[in-house]
Amino acid sequence: MLPKQWSGFIIGILLLLSAASSFAGWQSWVGDLLNKDETSKSSGQEPGSSLSNKTAISGLKQALDKASRYAIKHLGKKNGFLDNKDVRIPMPGKLHKVEKILRKMGASRYADEFVSTMNHAAEKAVVEASPVFYKAIKSMTIQDGLAILKGPDNAATQYFRRNTEKELMVKMMPIARNVTDSAGVTHAYKKMLDKLGFARRLIGNENIDLDQYIANKTLDGLFLMVAQEEKKIRTNPLARTTDLLKTVFGKSK
Repeated sequence: MLPKQWSGFIIGILLLLSAASSFAGWQSWVGDLLNKDETSKSSGQEPGSSLSNKTAISGLKQALDKASRYAIKHLGKKNGFLDNKDVRIPMPGKLHKVEKILRKMGASRYADEFVSTMNHAAEKAVVEASPVFYKAIKSMTIQDGLAILKGPDNAATQYFRRNTEKELMVKMMPIARNVTDSAGVTHAYKKMLDKLGFARRLIGNENIDLDQYIANKTLDGLFLMVAQEEKKIRTNPLARTTDLLKTVFGKSK
């Protein structure tokens, strides 16, 4: 049996070794935690999140690309505007009196022809939006993307409108002028007014910028369709047609 003083010395050594082991384990745990945090920061990932910023932005860009392609494809086809009650371009407000008079005269077809030609012009104009939309998607920043992901169901559409509307309008106006002529809008407009005969005096001198009106309504319809598709992707799992969309929008809310 060891002397009493040796027993105390050995017990002290054992306690020191135990403490050192515990401290080493604690250091290792803290080191791992710090390393994980640094890894998250370097990849743009928020601590506690399994979705990196890079993945989130990639998913968002894919969603916007899908929504804009869908909108342009469906609006740019024959009767894409005319057969869709949500985006159908109506008679300009100043010409409502003209429409009423023509229908009372039994000459509704002239009003219908004019409305049809405006909507066919919009079909041709909307296709020209593609390059501008894709440019906006490509130039989106991480800050823009994260704000959109956390925003309402039409946040991406709002982003599009803020960042593309001016450029789209500049691009669309000359196109609207060309398609207005090629679709026969001006001709249909004049024919409609001529049909009024003496009743034309009842509406005064109406000054309608048809090119501007068609361009505005084309963009309104385009943004509406993008918003509808965006909402589907955000709220309906079936609309997430790729693994990336499922990953990002399954965890974005």
